[in-house]
Amino acid sequence: MSNEAKNKNKINAGLSIHARRFLAYVVLIFLSFLCLFWFYVLFINATRTHAEIQTGFSFIPGGNFLTNWKNLINGTQPIISGMLNSILISSLCALLSTYFSTMTAYAIHVYDFKGKKFMFAFILAIMMIPTQVTALGFIRFMDKLHLMNTFIPLIVPTVAAPITFYYMKQYMESTLPLSIIEAARIDGSGEFRTFNQIVLPLMKPAIAVQAIFTFVSNWNNYFMPALILKDDKMKTLPILIAQLRSADWLKFDMGQVYMMIAFSIFPVIIVYICLSKYIVQGVALGSVKG
Repeated sequence: MSNEAKNKNKINAGLSIHARRFLAYVVLIFLSFLCLFWFYVLFINATRTHAEIQTGFSFIPGGNFLTNWKNLINGTQPIISGMLNSILISSLCALLSTYFSTMTAYAIHVYDFKGKKFMFAFILAIMMIPTQVTALGFIRFMDKLHLMNTFIPLIVPTVAAPITFYYMKQYMESTLPLSIIEAARIDGSGEFRTFNQIVLPLMKPAIAVQAIFTFVSNWNNYFMPALILKDDKMKTLPILIAQLRSADWLKFDMGQVYMMIAFSIFPVIIVYICLSKYIVQGVALGSVKG
């Protein structure tokens, strides 16, 4: 092949790479716009009155932000207590779910015992059962234990999280060699010390990812809290938002609804910003290991 043909091939290859990169940027920008546009609509409508929202969408913010906020705070819904309840439940669920799921995955990954494959398959089978199927029996059981209208039925069951366990188990297979555990045992480290001081630091990216997912899923959870919690001061934000939307027509204010939704997503955004760097680390580490 002549030098001229080689140069043409190099030029064509360079143009092809630039074209693919340009197309990728266009697609990413478009997808980012679709994701962020609805947040923009939410915050814009939180600054407008009910009448202005009914007239249609506007790109320009309104001047009713403080009024909507005052009406929301001074309304019948206990917004502040609902926020604190949601933060408490979601945080404890994320903490307990990730810690004990990682511990369970560690036991399945490290130890060899009779019935190991059965236990792994059993946990995965539980993952296939919808929450709605067992809700009635769960509610009756909690009623017999006199735990209705408490946070315990919403927090303690998250200790057994099959989806989180499965993710942790798969992550350990690529990032946790058994030689590290054996070396720690030879040095005299106990099992709990090995898990807490060696395994958990290695699992930080996976723990951060699952903490975000668990926090968000429990933050948005409406089904079980609506069945368990009865007192207004015990209710979480999704229940209060549903009650605010179901108000009669004379008291219904769409501006307050948008303000409450905007108010409710701030903790989720903060949690994601704090833990997002671990997601990038986990993806990079997984690609290198793969």
